[in-house]
This record gives sequence, structure tokens and C-alpha cells, in this order.
Amino acid sequence: MAEIKKFSTEYGGRELEIEIGKLAGQADGAIFIKYGDTSVLVTAVMSDFPRNVNYMPLTVDYEERYYAAGKIKGSRWIKRETRPGEEAILHARVIDRTLRPRFDQRIRNDIQIVATILSFDNENDPDIPALIGASLALMISDIPFNGPVAGVRIGEIDGKLVLNPNYEERKKSSFDLVVAGIDEKVNMLEFQGEQIPEDKVLKAIEFGHKEYRKIIEFQNSIAKELKPKKRNIEIFEPDPKILEEIKNFLGNKLESILYESDGKAEARDKLIILKESLANFLKENHSGHPHLDKILSETENIFGRELDEIVRKNILEKEKRSDGRKLDQLRPLSIEVGVLPRTHGSGIFQRGETQVLNILTLGSPGKEQWIEEMETEKKKYFMHHYNFPPYSSGETGRIGFPGRREIGHGALAEKSLEPVIPTKENFPYTIRLVSETLSSNGSTSMASVCASTLALMDGGVPIKELVAGISIGLALSPDGKKFKLLTDIQGEEDHHGDMDFKVAGTKNGITGIQLDVKTEGLTKEIIEEALEQAKKTRLKILEEMKKVITSPRAELSPFAPRVYKIQINPEKIRNVIGPGGKIINEIVAQTGVNIDIEDSGLVFVTSEKEEGAKKALEWINNLTREVKAGEIFEGVVVKIMDFGAFVELFPKQDGLVHISEISDKRIDKISDIMKVGDMVKVKVKKIDDQGRVSLTMKF
Repeated sequence: MAEIKKFSTEYGGRELEIEIGKLAGQADGAIFIKYGDTSVLVTAVMSDFPRNVNYMPLTVDYEERYYAAGKIKGSRWIKRETRPGEEAILHARVIDRTLRPRFDQRIRNDIQIVATILSFDNENDPDIPALIGASLALMISDIPFNGPVAGVRIGEIDGKLVLNPNYEERKKSSFDLVVAGIDEKVNMLEFQGEQIPEDKVLKAIEFGHKEYRKIIEFQNSIAKELKPKKRNIEIFEPDPKILEEIKNFLGNKLESILYESDGKAEARDKLIILKESLANFLKENHSGHPHLDKILSETENIFGRELDEIVRKNILEKEKRSDGRKLDQLRPLSIEVGVLPRTHGSGIFQRGETQVLNILTLGSPGKEQWIEEMETEKKKYFMHHYNFPPYSSGETGRIGFPGRREIGHGALAEKSLEPVIPTKENFPYTIRLVSETLSSNGSTSMASVCASTLALMDGGVPIKELVAGISIGLALSPDGKKFKLLTDIQGEEDHHGDMDFKVAGTKNGITGIQLDVKTEGLTKEIIEEALEQAKKTRLKILEEMKKVITSPRAELSPFAPRVYKIQINPEKIRNVIGPGGKIINEIVAQTGVNIDIEDSGLVFVTSEKEEGAKKALEWINNLTREVKAGEIFEGVVVKIMDFGAFVELFPKQDGLVHISEISDKRIDKISDIMKVGDMVKVKVKKIDDQGRVSLTMKF
């Protein structure tokens, strides 16, 4: 048994506890981390031998266990956890994007980080402890890692910044920000906010950076005490002589392809031919070399490093971009709405070669998505989905379930749009947006935000403001002292540049941010300038969108269903449903509508035909309406007694006309005056405490 070590520190007013040596002893690094009563086991393992691949094979898995929250999965047939939910995938991506830049990218051994949620207290989100645990698991392991990293969540309540707000506090917060990185710099951001000005966002990022540095120091102290010995692993590099031959072979061919090709497709085709030529050259000149296969495998990365240097040098020294644009220049835009004849709303947004088609579908409130995850169970009435078919990048490939990238891009666009979506009370529809990436050359997620806004307005959804997004890139000198920002990055500027800083928002402020970097991180100066540059460009895009459509259409598409709502007494919900659902099923069958009833007594009637909706609403009103003193009805006599007659005012509601209230004249026998089935005009005289209705015919 290994010696068990325990460490703790205060973080955001709560104890952050670390236990090492008790659990998962065969992992290269294992951390049991506790924050409140939320507990996470994070393990790090690296394979013994490298794979013959041309990338660093890092995998981050975020495993939610229902038992952690004291739940059993709700599916009738499947009770064990299956595929990770979207929230788990998004948490894994946050950890991955924070860790990945801190590895030597030449590592070819598999590295796997697994964060398993063992206990969840319904207050503290496991994602920040999992991120910290992942960094520390690597720090105490024998895996080479240029850490530590740390992260923090920041909120704002009543104008005050809050460190690691719990779930209840997050509901009150005007934004949700996750900041992560190293001691001196930030390398990962996730943000959603209610149109927050740039200066406020920057202030929150600075606050988060200052706070998480305490956890960097905490991890360093633990690693210093444990003194882990790092493993010597094979980092393959072709010998300098072969590298020199490759550089001589390439000459200025790469720069020519990059700056003289007509678009992404032509450049890609030329690069494929050049790679084949290089492979043939190496085979001819080094056929007996013992590492020829590895050299050939690494040519992709050699190309990449050469292109990195070319792109960076031209931007930093000449402010030269491959398509001839200025550094702050936006590519040409093409904007259309109403492009599909039968959908509820549609829009195409094209920026250079990046083209996204978005389609809006409106449904009844009952079409909401039910989310069942470890952390929460909720209904979701607004959703955005993102598709990235292989043809969009001129390739072939698998089409099927969305991958982590598709889920991440879809979620980024969704959270960027969510702050402007009308409430369910004001617009009682389920709203689904689908972004189809038709052509990709840089920041399709931000194009999805723009295309979605167009489709929403085309469909008549009363959004609060137009939303647009843009990506800002970076070229950073090797010493980190000089940098240039790039507006609206293309594919090769994303791939060979140093960051992808996506910012979405309205004319009033930011609604969504996602930051990826390939360098060690960003300074305050870079972040501040990037936010300002993104704002200028966002405002330009919004103006161009307004030239096509200025506001949401006044009417919904004729093909969209209409939703009508009425409020009934919650105690009368059973009158609408009936025994075993008999009555509500009858209404639906005869009118062709959908009916959704909330516990509060709010009833939604959805129909594609106004006539059916009116009939259903009248039916429900009759089943649930409550009489008031003084109201006059034409009712049907349903029962005669010696002391009076019962009159049905509407279904499920009778009243009594006492014999003395039928006429001013004396009546000996009621059956002489009326019989069952007669229509009589009556007035409500009073309603007693038990809900019994007294009627009169004397008025």
C-alpha cells in the first residue's frame, strides 16, 4: 500500500481537499479531489510505447456516474451509463483545451485523462475540481507535462464578482465565465453572458486569473513535496541531415502554394501533390533507412512546422496574409433569408469560403427536449444543433452521430444565442435551430451564430437583439514579445496561427466566448485588444445583416404551427384530462390539435389550422370555466326535483333553480312548468362556500 498524502487549501470560501495514494494505485497519477461534497477521481496514464501516428494522442474523458447524485437512470430499459451526455463532453473539451498546449506536441505515446465523478452535492460543479485534478494527476505522475494549470468559474451578482458560484448563485448571475491557464497567462476561456460590455468581461478574466494562480502555487507545493521522477520517452525527430534535405527539397514551394493558390481547395490539392513528391524523394534517397516509415509519418508535421513559420513570419514582419487582406479586414459577406420554401425560417451566412445554412423549426411546448444527466434534469425549449459533413471541407468521411467537435460548436452557438431568445411565457414555442456547414474555411461556429440569427428573424421569432460572431487569430513571435491580431481567420491561419478567439454578441455586448490557443497562453494586453477587435468587426457584420433583414418578421411562416395559451384553475386540470385521459384524447381526435398542460394550469393548444384551435379552446373553456354571480346563461334542464330544477350551464357545471326562483307566481308542481331537456334562460344569483350555484329565472 502506498503512503496516503492529504493536502487542502481554501478556494472561493470552501475547502479544496486533495488525497493521493489511496485510490487507483496502478494509474501513473491519481488524485481524489473534493470540493464541498462534490468528489472527483482523476487519473492520468501514458502508454509504454509510442504509436506510429503524426499527432499527440491525448484523450480526456469525463465520466458522470448517476450514483454520484443518488440517482438511477430514468430509462425503462437501460439503467447503466452509456454514451456521455453533452454536458460531460463539453466539460471534457474544457479540460482538454487547457491541458493540450502544455505537452510537447512531438509525444506519440497515448495519454489518457479520466475524470470520474464519484459524489455530487448539487451545489458545486465538478468541472473545476476535475480540471485541477487533471493537472495535479499529471504533475505527480512520471508523464512529461509542462504544468501546472488551473481554472476557476466567475459569476456576477448585483454588480459584484463571485468566485466559483454554486448552482443557485449561477442562476442569479449575469454571466458564467470559466478562466484557465498557467501562472502568468490565460490559455482557455468559456463565457456566456447577458450582453456584457467588453470592459466588464476583461475585468472578470483578470479577477479569475488572479484567483486561480493560488491553485497553481498549491499544486507546485504538492509536486515539490512528492518529487515525481519524469519518464524518459522517445521523441522522434529525423536526423538534421534529412531535415536539411527536406527543407532544400521544399524550397519556396510551400510559400508559393500558400500565397498564390486560388482558394482553399486549390491549395489543398497542391499540398497533396507536394507531399507525394516529397515521399517519393525520401524513398528514392533513403530506401534502406531504418526509420523511413517514421520519417514519412512525420512529414505532415514537418510541413506543418514550416507553414507555421511562414505564416507567422509574413504576418509579423510584413502584415501579409495569404488572401491579401489587411490584418483587420473582414472577408466578403453574402447574406440571405427565406431560402427554403417550406421551412419555418431559414438563412444563409457566407464569409469568404465559409458558408452555413441555418434552418428554424417551431414546435409545440410539448416538443421540449428532456435532459436527464447526473447534474440535472430539466426541460429545454431552445436548442441549436450543428452539422459538419465531410463535403464541407472537400473530403469524404463518416456521417453519423455528431462527434465532440460538432457538439462543442453547436453548444457554443447555442449559448451565444440563448440570451436573446424570448421566454417561453412570451413566445410559447419549442425552438430548434440546425446549422448545416456547407463550406468550411475558418470559424464555422461563428458563421452558425450569424446564420441562426437570420433564420430566427426570418421565422418571426421575437429575439431581443441580433447576434453575430467572429474569430480573432494571433501570430506571436518566438520570444513572445511581439504579436499581431488577425480578424476573421481562415483555415490555415487557424491551423498555423497561435489562437482561435471566438467572440459572439450583440451591439450592446458579449453573449459568448470560446478561446483555444496553441501557444503557452495570452497576456492581458492580447486579450484586451482581441476583444476590442472582435467588437469592431461584430458591429460591421451586424450592420450588413440589417441590410437584409432589420427585425423579426411580423408574422410566422404559414407552415409553422400556431400556439394559443389559456390559464385555467389548476384544480380543474382533471376536467380537461378526464378519467384515463379520455376527454383530452377526444378533444385532440376531433380537433387535430396538440394540448400541453402545466401544473400551474397554463394550457397550450398547438394547431396548424386556426379552426381546430378555436374549437379546442372553446371546448377547454367550457370544461373549466367558473361561473360568476350575475352571469346569464341559456342552459339545459337536466334534472327535476320537488324543490327545484337543475340546469346545466356548460359541461360539468350545473346550478339549481329553486322553485321559488322560477316565477313570481306560485308554482305547485315544477313538471307543469318545465321538463328535462328544455332550454331555459337563467341568471347566477350566488355561489356558496362549497361552490354550489344558485340560479334564478326572475330577472
